[in-house]
Amino acid sequence: MRLSTRFALAVLIGAAVPATPALAQDHDGIRYADIPATAYAVVAEVQAKPGKEAALREATLPLVAKVRAEPNNLLYFLQEDRERPGHFIFYEIFATQADFEAHNRTPHVQAWFARLPELAEEPVKAMRMQILGNRR
Repeated sequence: MRLSTRFALAVLIGAAVPATPALAQDHDGIRYADIPATAYAVVAEVQAKPGKEAALREATLPLVAKVRAEPNNLLYFLQEDRERPGHFIFYEIFATQADFEAHNRTPHVQAWFARLPELAEEPVKAMRMQILGNRR
């Protein structure tokens, strides 16, 4: 059997075997049952000005490591829309609302906010969310 035929056969067999529902399970570092009832989630978005997509990305990427290092940050994801480059979505969970408010006062977040008028079309739009169904 040729290599390409074996590869195609392996792909077909792999597609026929049901995958483990990875998103429904806990993962390293994230234990859903450990998320406190006081957890405070935020979904935020910001859109780069035309031609400023790369500059906003460059200014924003360093936040990931800094925010994840904050003591009461439980989860922090920065995402960019594949179909609309320069459109960034943040998904954040902090232990409490006070922890989120303290996060917004950190020097790294304040410095990022200060750059937004030159880089973003509008201020950050944030939805403050309540987490439902995080208990087993």
